[in-house]
Amino acid sequence: MNDDPTTEILDATYQALCKHGYAELTVQDIAAESAMSKASIHYHYDSKDDLFVACLESLYDRYTAHIEAAAGETPRKQLRSLLELLVTDTGEISGTEFRTAMLELKAQAPYNEEIQDRLVEFDAVLFERLEEIIEAGVSRGEFTDRIDPSVAAESLITTITGAQTRRVAVDYSTEQPSEMMTGDIETNLLTEMTVEGRQ
Repeated sequence: MNDDPTTEILDATYQALCKHGYAELTVQDIAAESAMSKASIHYHYDSKDDLFVACLESLYDRYTAHIEAAAGETPRKQLRSLLELLVTDTGEISGTEFRTAMLELKAQAPYNEEIQDRLVEFDAVLFERLEEIIEAGVSRGEFTDRIDPSVAAESLITTITGAQTRRVAVDYSTEQPSEMMTGDIETNLLTEMTVEGRQ
């Protein structure tokens, strides 16, 4: 058992959300995923919505840590590492559980401003990281200077989001979108010198 009751509750919320979805989820379901009672959970959080906002904040911390940890000696390698982390089925933030939890929470965003605000933060941190990598690649001559880093980042986010949603909703393989994005990088971002040298 975790010594911090709020951490235990948020971990249980995450697990219960993946199992039951948002609409059907009850505080009893969350209690069943932990050693805590319904009364203890209500003591820390007034409502289910409060729980989900707190859960999103916890997921955000994990998400940003993994985004920043994308490794690579060059911008090209960093970009590939980040895309693999986000789209394939390896890693803590790319597995089915995380994607399912995020999709459930995204479905509530039009009806809950706090959840929407937290999801905007997820989107912003990914955009900033992608833009940063692409700008570095342009500065180093690894990516072509004909591209606008912000437009390229937005395009990649759209593809990533679609791939993640299809994976959860229809069990679509992540291999094809991963290969497609790699192909887009080779075609649209890399300079001729980088392609020839395979940096």
